[in-house]
Amino acid sequence: MSHKHEHLIQSIFRDPVSGNIHWREVESLLHHLGAEVESLSGARLRVKLNGHEDVLHRPHHGNTLDRSAVKILREYLARSRITPSLFEANNPRQKDV
Repeated sequence: MSHKHEHLIQSIFRDPVSGNIHWREVESLLHHLGAEVESLSGARLRVKLNGHEDVLHRPHHGNTLDRSAVKILREYLARSRITPSLFEANNPRQKDV
């Protein structure tokens, strides 16, 4: 996983909840993780990832998720076993010393 996607996962799970996460970055992350994304009516998307399915909503005004949408995304990713700690456990990176 790229550093960009790793940073995005950390931003999604950081407290306090960020209000500066762009939808196009979330879509890129979902596709990178292998999620099946299906457009439904309006701004709704059916997302299937690691055996978990949910309906997420694109932002209505602008391209940035509001805090409540980030919380919903965070909960969905956690159910799908995508969290910063699980990611680090499964993908250890060598750090330069």
